[in-house]
Amino acid sequence: MVAMITTSAVAMTADNTSMPEKNKATFSEIFKQNARSVISDAVTQPVDLTKASELAVHAVVHIRSTQASKVVTVEDDPFGGLFDDFFGGRGGNGKRQMRTQPQVGIGSGVIISEDGYIVTNNHVVEGADEIEVTLNDNRSFKGRVIGTDKSADLALIKITGNDFPTLPVGDSDALKVGEWVIAVGNPFNLSSTVTAGIVSAKARTLGTYGVSGVESFIQTDAAINQGNSGGALVNVRGELVGINAVLTSPTGTNIGYGFAIPSNIMKKIITDLKEYGAVQRAMLGIDGTSLPDAQQNAEDDDALNKLQTKMKELGVVDGVLISKITDGGSAASSDLKENDVIIGLNDTPIHKMADLQGALAKFRPGQTIKVKVMRDKKEKVISLLLKNQQGNTKLVKNEGLDILGAAFREVPESLKKQLGISYGIEVTGVTKGKMMDAGVRKGYIIIKVNGEEVHSLSEFENAFNSATKSPEQVLFMSGMFQSGKRSNYAVDLSDGNNNGTNSNNDSSTGNNKNRNHRR
Repeated sequence: MVAMITTSAVAMTADNTSMPEKNKATFSEIFKQNARSVISDAVTQPVDLTKASELAVHAVVHIRSTQASKVVTVEDDPFGGLFDDFFGGRGGNGKRQMRTQPQVGIGSGVIISEDGYIVTNNHVVEGADEIEVTLNDNRSFKGRVIGTDKSADLALIKITGNDFPTLPVGDSDALKVGEWVIAVGNPFNLSSTVTAGIVSAKARTLGTYGVSGVESFIQTDAAINQGNSGGALVNVRGELVGINAVLTSPTGTNIGYGFAIPSNIMKKIITDLKEYGAVQRAMLGIDGTSLPDAQQNAEDDDALNKLQTKMKELGVVDGVLISKITDGGSAASSDLKENDVIIGLNDTPIHKMADLQGALAKFRPGQTIKVKVMRDKKEKVISLLLKNQQGNTKLVKNEGLDILGAAFREVPESLKKQLGISYGIEVTGVTKGKMMDAGVRKGYIIIKVNGEEVHSLSEFENAFNSATKSPEQVLFMSGMFQSGKRSNYAVDLSDGNNNGTNSNNDSSTGNNKNRNHRR
């Protein structure tokens, strides 16, 4: 069947009269656009990434990290030995020792000095007993760790030699959304791989590094896959603008979202690790709410309406709302107040928490900054002296276990059986140092440090490092002597002259994990 279309008497007929000249309006006349939106021909030329790629592949290295086999204590069957008596088991506390298999990880790194200093991610080399670095020309070197910063997921390693190729470090703050970049690394163990994309966003936060982590990522759609970690994000001028760190994907492979640590954050942290052995991290001393994130994550319409009403009362559309001032922190010694909204730090606008983290990460304790806040719908600029996590401006040193003045070993199996314990660290010698000041004697067996069980020397060292960076700077140790007598010690790790104390009794101390934590 063929559909027939006919005209009716009421159908509109063509009008032979022409449209009045005044009615011939154009799109541009009706819709007025901002002149700033026009792009000149000078900046629309094709982008050439070949020179940047050629420079970058020689400065990006392949890193192979190996963790040796070791004996660890693990949880036994889920019934904790409940049926051991029935089936001839050994009984006990549901824990057993086992030897782990060697573990090998791969990643990338960037040579930043001609004498062999390399920046990479902390997670690429964390826990490694051996590090092998391979250059683009297939030369291979043994690497050693100079320093690490878990909070920002950065590490500085060193290889021996001179005249290595390097990448110039650029200004990540100058990056613009939409700007072309390349990601250079070793995905899936494929060396010297270059992918291209654009800067998709800046100052992204993912929650990857926890509440104390430093996150202000550059987001890019340049393909980043497993093995790219620690590699370079490079602009068209061949400058290092980021260290590739995170891949967000439900499959574990690239789906268009990769994240890099900005070079301006990296420069300050890596310099600290080289000069001081530890990051000199400035803390603002506040608890804050990122207003854009809070709006996006509001539980329901009622919560969103309440937040937006408060923002209207404060006279802001974004920023970081101060919900608490930490006692003894930087903010407590300034004119900052609760319900102030931070909208700037020096010359950097602050729209959300990631902006604040990124800006603050470039400063050290002892420096003075200017914080711009909105208070009572009026802008106010407040000068503030930055302090560290301990609430002072002293240099944080990574002095290692040497300051304890003691030697340690993991408790031998025979001694464990004799004392009825399954783990612990034995003090095998005490000389002048923090341990002697606290009254610790040779033969003391450390069972717990700051409420956490200690199964190995590496766990003890991790507990020590955490304690040196805490506000208290104290090692609370619970343990026993070979006689069976239990004893607890508090070892003062600060630079002050306060000696540690001990408490000899028949019971262990309580868990000290829940002490106040200053952000």
